[in-house]
Amino acid sequence: MQILKINLTNRCLNLLVKLLINVKKNKTQPTILLYDRTLLWLAFGLAIIGLIMVTSASMSISQRLLEDPFFFAKRDALYLLLSLGIARITLCIKMDLWQRSSTIILLLTIILLFLVLIIGHSINGAMRWISIGPVSIQPAELSKLSLFCYLSNYLVRKFHEVRNNFWGFCKPVFVMLLLAILLLAQPDLGTVVVLFVTTLSMLFLSGAKIWQFIALIGVGIASVGVLVLAEPYRIRRLISVWNPWADPFGNGYQLTQSLMAFGRGELWGQGLGNSVQKLEYLPEAHTDFIFSIIGEELGYIGVFIGLVMIFFISFRAMLIGENALKINQCFSGFLACSIGIWFSFQTLINVGAAAGILPTKGLTLPLISYGGSSLLTMSTAIVILLRIDYEIRLSQAQAFIRGG
Repeated sequence: MQILKINLTNRCLNLLVKLLINVKKNKTQPTILLYDRTLLWLAFGLAIIGLIMVTSASMSISQRLLEDPFFFAKRDALYLLLSLGIARITLCIKMDLWQRSSTIILLLTIILLFLVLIIGHSINGAMRWISIGPVSIQPAELSKLSLFCYLSNYLVRKFHEVRNNFWGFCKPVFVMLLLAILLLAQPDLGTVVVLFVTTLSMLFLSGAKIWQFIALIGVGIASVGVLVLAEPYRIRRLISVWNPWADPFGNGYQLTQSLMAFGRGELWGQGLGNSVQKLEYLPEAHTDFIFSIIGEELGYIGVFIGLVMIFFISFRAMLIGENALKINQCFSGFLACSIGIWFSFQTLINVGAAAGILPTKGLTLPLISYGGSSLLTMSTAIVILLRIDYEIRLSQAQAFIRGG
């Protein structure tokens, strides 16, 4: 009996020692978080800011056109909820499946770009939308993500060919040119510029030769020049940027109203809801020129906060891409970098147009401007970044557990 008591006591002591050792290990070992909280909260913050500003900027035009001041706000909220639902599904898709399906996604996008020229409907002279019941789809937004997926897969498969062979360098450029032709038929020069710059940047990151970039940049600049000279309205837009006050009620009207909005905002702004330019003085106040309304209502402080948030999203995307490339997840790395370049360059064009630095191109401000297709596509891109970061952290956690 005494021997049994001694054995039980020894077992209890052994269990207690093991528990103490495990507790000590758990205290010393850091908790591994399997998602990027910074990226997630920045994306949520921009989406909420976008919903608030779309509500504020669209009330006047909603009341006049539809006798419902919250019509565009309701639609934006609906698209936001839909994007959250799609994000939940997208988050479960492994990056391997995105890589295997990249060519199919690109082909579907090309088909949609053909269809929009046949059965699409025109708004403000541009045929960019396909109506499916109450929902309108803009294939141009999908073309960005689909091209970047295809390009990332191509760079993984043909990495050495891109670096050492001129034909390998040109193949993705030809794919981009096919999309550009279909987009220019709508017309949508802004999306073409985004695709061109992002494609060029990705080829540069993959290590292609410098002389190839110089030749391609020269061809690109010449092509843009020809496209501008081919359409009189593009020439007028370019001239109006140089001196919008020369024709403030004609070609320079939109830009002068935008600059007035920034001027009224000053440092702290006029206050949320107190914009004058949104009272149909500034066209497209809730879409292309929502940045001007932010400047008027929230001032330069609000403008600065919004730009910093978008900058950090782009920075996190590039950082996630770098981390993926370090552990040989090349497709994920290239795709994350392309998303970061896409977000930052599209923001540059939107802000540049609103501030009078660049001609207007009809591009949305990421996650802020009104637009269902834009919001759905960009929220999907954010979720892809979260998935890439999750797979990176998961691989590191598994390596840590094996090493421990």
